Amino acid sequence: MNLLESPPDHAGHAGHAARIDEVPAGRQDGGVAAFAPVAPRLLAIGLRVLHDAGEAEDVVQETWLRWSRADRSAVASPPAYLALTATRLALNVAQSARRRRETSAGPWLPETADPSAGPETAAERDEEVGAAIRLLLERLTPAERAVYLLRIAFDYPYRRISQILHLGEDHARQLLRRAHGRLAGERRHPVSAAAHQRLVRTFAAAARTGDLAELEELLAGEVA
Repeated sequence: MNLLESPPDHAGHAGHAARIDEVPAGRQDGGVAAFAPVAPRLLAIGLRVLHDAGEAEDVVQETWLRWSRADRSAVASPPAYLALTATRLALNVAQSARRRRETSAGPWLPETADPSAGPETAAERDEEVGAAIRLLLERLTPAERAVYLLRIAFDYPYRRISQILHLGEDHARQLLRRAHGRLAGERRHPVSAAAHQRLVRTFAAAARTGDLAELEELLAGEVA
């Protein structure tokens, strides 16, 4: 099953590859073999979120640096791990820019879990995930939330989103536009503690393992 859309054809790919090669061989430890095939997708994620080639390339480079330092033996799915890391970094950059402009920002989702992180770091990450998920539950409809998570957090193509949620592709695109608008607003819905905990737990498991089947099932069930 191909969950990837074709990335934009951008001249920054060549420059980015050169910067990866600049990392000392002793720190690569074979990580390039897993990283290189995913690099165009990571650049596409950065461009989609930031709409700036330079910032997108910086996100890819930072993703590589974190990958080169990570305990890769604990990563079940390198492509999923790398895509989530790039998404977190890009959203953090976008949020920082919005804050500087003093405008409303949507929720950001913390960076992919570092398998070597200590308990205090893990607790902070769990709190951040919980706060972001709560905001999605408060402000978005089930369909908007499902499209937002699959598209923004996991880089699903619209065709795959439409298959999972039984929606048309154009409808899915419209739902994502609505989600961005609602996240910048103030309207809030009551949130069930059980629903919040279930989504946080399922999202965290998908981010940690790269297995998104349970998350897909949960989101599709909420939409249905």
